[in-house]
Amino acid sequence: MKHPSSREFFAYWDRVRGEASAPDRSDLQPGAVRALLGDIFVLSYDADSGHRFRVAGTRVCALLGRDLKAQSFSALFAPACRAEIDGIVAAVAEDTLPAIAGLTATSQGGRPTHLELLLLPFHTRAHAPISLTGLLAPFEGGSGLVGDLTLTSWRYLHPPEKIVPRVVRKLALARGLMVYEGLR
Repeated sequence: MKHPSSREFFAYWDRVRGEASAPDRSDLQPGAVRALLGDIFVLSYDADSGHRFRVAGTRVCALLGRDLKAQSFSALFAPACRAEIDGIVAAVAEDTLPAIAGLTATSQGGRPTHLELLLLPFHTRAHAPISLTGLLAPFEGGSGLVGDLTLTSWRYLHPPEKIVPRVVRKLALARGLMVYEGLR
């Protein structure tokens, strides 16, 4: 992580989660990260709708030139990057893997603007909507980006020793009668 805001938010998230893979959404207290709230957002995990914003900080909205509530997160990215960002969001939400990404966008003046994106999972509960939080901060001062965000680099933070595949985890959550095909 290069941006000081990303490092601070990750350190808080890491401290709150303790030994768990991710904290509950209710465990994060806005007052503890008051100075960062303008850069923080919460996404609903729903690939069909493009992972819509539930909440977006004022600096994030100003940076992108509009209110982002209920807007598609994936739609902020260039079409060539959307499948990749959807895959990153899926890994963060489903595998509880924090991720950090470097982004580039074109400013209103036509110059490239470099940003850092931090995505952090929340603990998921059965029969509850899945969501995740994140932080988007530019390295240079500036606002009112035009054009699409482009992924320039990304990586997962602290991958667990053994990742249980999503399909296996989804089967573990299945309730009721299950029929397994096998040999006679």
